[in-house]
Amino acid sequence: MAILTGPSVTAASGKAEQLVILAHGYGADGNDLIGLAPYWQKLMPNAAFVAPNAPERCDVGFGYQWFPISRLDPDEIMRGILGAAPIFDRFIDEELERRGLDESQLALVGFSQGTMMSLHVGLRRRKAPVAILGYSGALAGGERLEAEMTCRPPVFLIHGDMDDLLPVSRMYDAAETLGAAGLSVRWHVSRGLGHGIDPEGLELGGQFLKDAFAAAV
Repeated sequence: MAILTGPSVTAASGKAEQLVILAHGYGADGNDLIGLAPYWQKLMPNAAFVAPNAPERCDVGFGYQWFPISRLDPDEIMRGILGAAPIFDRFIDEELERRGLDESQLALVGFSQGTMMSLHVGLRRRKAPVAILGYSGALAGGERLEAEMTCRPPVFLIHGDMDDLLPVSRMYDAAETLGAAGLSVRWHVSRGLGHGIDPEGLELGGQFLKDAFAAAV
């Protein structure tokens, strides 16, 4: 099984009492999301941040991928997620153990393919993380969620209405499915935004994480 590595940022306070794991999108790497840490540290000075590189070199020749995507075929995506999920799940366990933390001090953040991974793994953990925040992503395997879900963390989905890679309809579909499964789901549409994160989404996401950690105390 692959061992994940990637950039990390220590807690601004010097002592990590919370952990935010950031899962990047297709063709990127951990450096793509670790840049969010300096913004969110102002809200969460006791949080450490780690952004693993996905387990495979990207098949388009640059960056990494959690799984290959030749087309947005649901069955292909689900097979890829099932292959990568144990690797990501083990990484979460190791990072928590390394810092002496547990799920009540953990938040998962994903972008695009990383959102798919965070939702799949986070909702099937033995204990719930305090929150899952997903940017520009989608929910894979929604039809099997209720049968497989083992925990119900709050979820916040943020998406641009001009996203031409994963249309905003994917966010609406995910929110509807997650809500029907009994999860607390919030969503926000960033107007005029394509496949990315804008300052408004960054601010809203950070506040969501801060509030989730505060509620878990």
